[in-house]
Parts: sequence; structure tokens; C-alpha cells
Amino acid sequence: MAPTVKATLQETPYIVSFTDDLGHSWTADEPLEAGGGNTAPTPERLILASLGACTAITLKMVAARRQLPLTGIQVELQLNPDGKPESGNNIVRRIALQGDLNEEQQAQLLKVANSCPMHKLLSGEIYIQTELSPQRG
Repeated sequence: MAPTVKATLQETPYIVSFTDDLGHSWTADEPLEAGGGNTAPTPERLILASLGACTAITLKMVAARRQLPLTGIQVELQLNPDGKPESGNNIVRRIALQGDLNEEQQAQLLKVANSCPMHKLLSGEIYIQTELSPQRG
């Protein structure tokens, strides 16, 4: 089954509620200066969070499978830290690995980070098919 997320915006300006096919719920909002309430992460931050989560989870899974001494991971992400480029966008990802890892193991994990599913999704070609659903009451 394909992952499914439903985004709903009601009366409160810019607060979007999300639910998914697994029963999870969360929200997004805009900062005060953009007219929002700053009650939740912005859509851009949610994208960065997805990449950060996927990176950390992928690294932990691979380290466990290879029995590497990885004890912790911190992933810091920034969107367009030097300003918006003329075309595209730049994401800077800094990964701090904790544990008694040698240089070869660190290099292996860096390579793994570049192959996490969200990295592949965000750096690959994406097609978005948009259509209107029937209106409901």
C-alpha cells in the first residue's frame, strides 16, 4: 500500500493538520511574520525533518547490521543557507556520528547517508499529478 497523508486547512489561518494511513497526526504552520501562528514547523522544515529522520534511521540500521560501534547520530539541515539560488535549491546536511568509529567506518556511513530513501527522493526527478477531489459538505 502506498503511504498516504491527508492535509486539512480549516478556519485558522495557515495551520494545516495532517493524518496518515497509519493513524499518526501532526501539524504545520507559518511564522508570525508570514501571518501564521508559529504553532508548528513550516512546510520547509517538515521536508528537512523528513530528510534528517531518514538519514539518522538509515545510518542506525546499517550500523547495527554491520555491527559498527555507532552510539548516536545528529543531523543538522539547512535550506538555502546562502540565499535562494537562481535555479533549484540547496540543502546543507551536516552529520555528527558518535561512537568509536574509525575513518573507514565513518566514510562508509557517509556513503550510506547519500543513499537513504529520502535523499534519493529529493535528489531525483519528481512528478506530481494534481487533480481536484469532489467537494464535500
